[in-house]
Amino acid sequence: MKVDEESAGAVLNRLRRAQGQLAAVIAMIEAGRECQEVVPQLAAVSRAIDRAGFKILANGMRRCLATGGDDLMSEDDLERMFRTLA
Repeated sequence: MKVDEESAGAVLNRLRRAQGQLAAVIAMIEAGRECQEVVPQLAAVSRAIDRAGFKILANGMRRCLATGGDDLMSEDDLERMFRTLA
């Protein structure tokens, strides 16, 4: 299952944003910032990455429905992918 160009752009934007957030978290830790400041930012990075993963899954499911299941994944494969993100 491949990601279409439109969804790939959205996923890449989310991942680039997460990359910037992660760089900021690293800088905060290097600067000795308090955990109360760092943890919420780290959680934001995690959510951004999760959203990118869900976007990829949603795209695959939409494409599968649109093509009538031509590139259908097995139920076990889909479940495994969802559990990976959970």
